[in-house]
Amino acid sequence: MSKDIKIKRGVDIKLVGAADKVYGDVSPSETYVIKPTDFHGVVPKLLVAEGDEVLAGDQLFYSKDEERVRFTAPVSGEIAEIKRGNKRKILEVKILADKEVRYKQFETGAQADLSKEKVTGLMLDAGLWPMLRQRPYDVTANPDDAPKAIFISAFDSAPLAPDYDFMLEGRETDFQAGIDALSCLTEGKIHLSVRGKSAPAKVFTEAKGVERHNVTGPHPAGNVGIQIHHIDPINKGEVVWYVNPQDVATIGRFFAEGKYDASRTIAVAGSEVNQARYFKVVTGVQLSRMLEGNLKEGNIRVISGNVLTGSKVGADGYLGFYDHVVTAIPEGDEPELFGWIAPGFDKFSISRAFPSWMMPGKKYALDTNMHGEKRAFVVTGEYERVLPMDIYPQQLLKSIMVGDVEAMEQLGIYEVSPEDFALCEVVCTSKMDLQKTIREGLDTIKHEMS
Repeated sequence: MSKDIKIKRGVDIKLVGAADKVYGDVSPSETYVIKPTDFHGVVPKLLVAEGDEVLAGDQLFYSKDEERVRFTAPVSGEIAEIKRGNKRKILEVKILADKEVRYKQFETGAQADLSKEKVTGLMLDAGLWPMLRQRPYDVTANPDDAPKAIFISAFDSAPLAPDYDFMLEGRETDFQAGIDALSCLTEGKIHLSVRGKSAPAKVFTEAKGVERHNVTGPHPAGNVGIQIHHIDPINKGEVVWYVNPQDVATIGRFFAEGKYDASRTIAVAGSEVNQARYFKVVTGVQLSRMLEGNLKEGNIRVISGNVLTGSKVGADGYLGFYDHVVTAIPEGDEPELFGWIAPGFDKFSISRAFPSWMMPGKKYALDTNMHGEKRAFVVTGEYERVLPMDIYPQQLLKSIMVGDVEAMEQLGIYEVSPEDFALCEVVCTSKMDLQKTIREGLDTIKHEMS
């Protein structure tokens, strides 16, 4: 039986360049990259060196804080480069891929024989464990925790977000196998949220062993943090896990076939893309495979992820571990002639500062220009208009800035993550880096509680 949840606060930012529901041709990438920086809080310890041969599923590095959490190769080949940054920080492990992927075989056994210990052990060994993330703290899940529930958001409401109904079409068996495996990890419920007032794909409607929720409303209704807040809020001492629906299918295929198949579907979108469409690739793929000859002329920012929370990587960069969309938008580093005097028909605003508010269905080709610089942190009430949580966002941010741990707890730090504050950042009059502030607050509270 499904439940209906209506989100009233938030805003949809309609951008030009949504991906058409067709697949583009893409040749295999020569190199693939796993970036330890994709996994917040992980200090990597290498298990390979340049020149080593690896199979898909072979371990590359592990977390020094939790040695059981392993990170594995998405393809087979030779370790081509260990890229380091300041203080020899490991930034990338680059693999020169074989022409045909060779897989490490795991003994997964029959689905009926799965237990929590077996599922946990296999996912840790095969490098699937980082697909599970936890709230609070928004980090990789702790294998020792007993989550009260696992959440799966089957839709994304961010600008130019991919369509999971389309991406998971035909993967009903893998998805159900993933649900069956995940059900071994919790004694609580598995919550599956689909977009309300739509016709979700049967991969979601026919999934068994889940409690389905129909969620309606503007962005950030698709954020799993918003769904947790409205379905089963987190109290101090409680832990919930969450996982992307494509990763659920990957986990299911692993337990069915005994190999780590890191294939996934991604959307390439944005106003600066000539042909916005979907591609079937492997995690860590070089983006130039999809973008070469597919970008318009000009100064363009290529983002692995969406425009609100993604990372700037460039057209020759690599796909992030948790990303399912690549976005290309204008860089926006050119001065705007008569900017504040112009009528602003092409400017997006949630206020009525520009006449564009009279065109609610209008799509925008926005650039990265912030149209202002940092200024005094003033109380405006803007955050409350776009954050559908029963918390006081401005007070929470100020408590983080002054390092008041007790106030952070009282104001709801356990429920939030940086992505939940992305829209607040967009509408912020003070041009504050709010996602960074929330991240710092989560790190502070995690350190205090450890």
